[in-house]
Amino acid sequence: MFDIKDLDETRAPLLDHLIELRTRIVRALFALGIGFAICLYFADDILGLLVQPLKAAFPAGEGQLIFTQLPEVFFVELKVALFGGLVLSFPVIANQLWAFIAPGLYAREKKAFLPFLFATPVLFTAGASLAYFLVMPTAFKFFLGFGGEAGGLKVQALPGAGEYLSLVMQFIFGFGVTFLLPVLLLLLHRAGIVSRAQMVAARRYVIVGIFVIAAIVTPPDPGSQIILAVPLLLLFEASLLLMRFQEKSIAADKLAREAEAAAEAAAAE
Repeated sequence: MFDIKDLDETRAPLLDHLIELRTRIVRALFALGIGFAICLYFADDILGLLVQPLKAAFPAGEGQLIFTQLPEVFFVELKVALFGGLVLSFPVIANQLWAFIAPGLYAREKKAFLPFLFATPVLFTAGASLAYFLVMPTAFKFFLGFGGEAGGLKVQALPGAGEYLSLVMQFIFGFGVTFLLPVLLLLLHRAGIVSRAQMVAARRYVIVGIFVIAAIVTPPDPGSQIILAVPLLLLFEASLLLMRFQEKSIAADKLAREAEAAAEAAAAE
């Protein structure tokens, strides 16, 4: 097992901290640039994966994407490459963030923060996967169901490449970010800003808030809203359960610190 050290003994001046911050940001941007270049080379393949939910929603052989402006597809591929590059470079970016803030944390604080650092990409991936494999195919079939005829004219879906990518990003980022609810709640609880008792008392308001968030994040169809709201409710309840264990850990940590302080005071006397 690796040893987690306590606060650094030396205190660097503000200028040194700013220089280190600049170095971390440059490294993170460099990693993002490399990820962007790699994904730009495979932009067509990545875009091909992103259009699969739409392709599956269309009848066989009828699906298509159009573009009404000449540079539209070019900018779509740039956005796809940036999105993929951000995903590829996230471990490096997270590592640089951790390397910058870790020296200012006590060993017990580092141990408390590390699980959140690992849980963030896992929960985001879970939310994005739910959007990609379940919500988007369901929503797209729902929207395409409004095609047909009206007043003797054929009503046909001709989605634009740019608009489709924006919708896909809304789904993926919306579901991914909202799935970080347990991380947010547990961090607030760990910091002492909210307590488990307060969250239990506010459960009814949280439920309403979850459905409001689901209505904002998803397109205006009830199926997508319910598919997002139900997992969020389960994650909220799981957060309450984890808060109970976290309270026990905080209480034990407090007793240990008090014992250490008492031992140091006794030794000083």
